[in-house]
Amino acid sequence: MTRADTGELEALLAHLQLTDSGFPSGLYTLSHGLEGHVQLRLAGAENIRELVSDLVRAAGTADAAALALAHRAVTAEDWDRLAETDRRLHAIKLSREQRRASVRTGRQVLDSAGPAFGSAPAARLAELVAAGTAPGNHAVVVGAVHAGLGVPVERAVAGDLFAFAASCSAAAVRLGRIDFRRAQALLREVRPDLVRAAGAALAAQEPRDLHATLPAADAVSAVHERAEARLFIT
Repeated sequence: MTRADTGELEALLAHLQLTDSGFPSGLYTLSHGLEGHVQLRLAGAENIRELVSDLVRAAGTADAAALALAHRAVTAEDWDRLAETDRRLHAIKLSREQRRASVRTGRQVLDSAGPAFGSAPAARLAELVAAGTAPGNHAVVVGAVHAGLGVPVERAVAGDLFAFAASCSAAAVRLGRIDFRRAQALLREVRPDLVRAAGAALAAQEPRDLHATLPAADAVSAVHERAEARLFIT
């Protein structure tokens, strides 16, 4: 095995570690809006695939696109662009619940990136967050870490989108809408949606290209954050 092959394999293994459900990012505390839809009786086994597809599509022009922009900014050592991307992503998250969750999980990744990866970009981003220059959204942090690890931007985007879909399916199981077998079938069914979302994300050229596309989900989130009982924080 050549040195180049070894480097690529190490980057792949680090990528798998970062996107694994066992990584301590706190994503298991998020339902990405599914719980709110269930509480309002807007989501059941019969339409869970359509809901997850919509959420994946929205992620393609928001979080996944921000991840791609963050990756490119770190690769170019453009820390101003990285902070601008982070602020823009924060601004398009309309509900307080979504903003808090994104920052909370992002900062948990920042805290873990040192011992897990020895990530210099994560350390630099942590300085920007501490200074108040950047909020530290999860997608931006993950994009920065992936860039520092040498993970290609296409693989970083695709892997994070899959992790998002897997998190949605796991939340649906915990909410009692589907079982584990249906969850695996769901991931197969939304695979074309993930491919399209990755394409949309990689097409983003600058922070102003980031935008949200699910006003109904924003409304559900606003109701969910005031719910008396919640299993998830989103």
